[in-house]
Amino acid sequence: MHGISRRGLLTGAVATGAALLDPLGGRSPARAAAPAAGKQAAGWYRYKVGSIEVTAVTDGARTFPLPDTFVKNAPKDAVSASIVAGYGEKDKVTAPFTPVVVNTGGKLVVIDTGNGPAQFEATKGAVGQFHTNLAAAGIDRGTVDTVILSHFHGDHINGLLTADSKAAFPNAEIMVPATEWKYWSDDGEMSKAAASSPLEGNFKNIRRVFGALGNKVTQYDAGKELVSGITSVATPGHTPGHTSHIVASGDAKVLVQADVTAAVGELFVRNPGWHAVFDMDGAMAEATRRKTYDMAATDRLLIQGFHFPFPALGYVEKNGASYRLVPAFWNPVL
Repeated sequence: MHGISRRGLLTGAVATGAALLDPLGGRSPARAAAPAAGKQAAGWYRYKVGSIEVTAVTDGARTFPLPDTFVKNAPKDAVSASIVAGYGEKDKVTAPFTPVVVNTGGKLVVIDTGNGPAQFEATKGAVGQFHTNLAAAGIDRGTVDTVILSHFHGDHINGLLTADSKAAFPNAEIMVPATEWKYWSDDGEMSKAAASSPLEGNFKNIRRVFGALGNKVTQYDAGKELVSGITSVATPGHTPGHTSHIVASGDAKVLVQADVTAAVGELFVRNPGWHAVFDMDGAMAEATRRKTYDMAATDRLLIQGFHFPFPALGYVEKNGASYRLVPAFWNPVL
């Protein structure tokens, strides 16, 4: 029988202890690769305007090839170059959509409603997210008191309906700009629209949406307080009755501008003289844009832009004959 020395015993004990501490002998344990999430989180962002709580709720974003006539008074190459200068993709347009919910303390108000759930299916979830994201933000559509519309393009009104064409906000008063209602309800104006033109499509869609609601709307004029803390502001040109809204509480305010800059809002902030194909009266839309942004830059007014990059909140500052969009700081607390 061989004896065991004290030194050998200690060496063996150390080796055994090391093995217990590192059973894989220095080799890393095999781990399964973490699966990719494959989807975005729900998009909503809250901030305060005085005592009023505002929630920006994304409806998604749509990317499509840059049309030759996307800007009526600028060549496609110049438009594409400006998109690239703004870190966009060459010959591509990405249009974000951001409705808002305003809790005044007395009323729960939605301003514009997005593309609607039918577009969610058609675009494989790229747009039409508003209803889903409202729920994720803890907002029950049945508790909304008032829906205020800025104008009648589909990306602002289609969310008035559910996927089965029922009222998405069943207990809400629907408020519409009187000038907008008058124009789009006029059979004579509809007859002037060229067959199969986008304008004719707008007329038909407007009548489909409001017809499903029994045309039960409250018309409002510009320059009026619609609910406590929310005042309408005439900003025509994009459409005949296009209207923005000032949300104010105490000394704090935000301009919910809607489509003062359409589709790719930041592009038209940098190029205020360009007339987007969606602007029905390009010259008037430009004049409105310059007047609005001159005022906003002077007053350092916070702006909520429907087509700004999410959360679609920022300031504009003068930059020679144009403007620059300055994103608002993210606030982690209310």
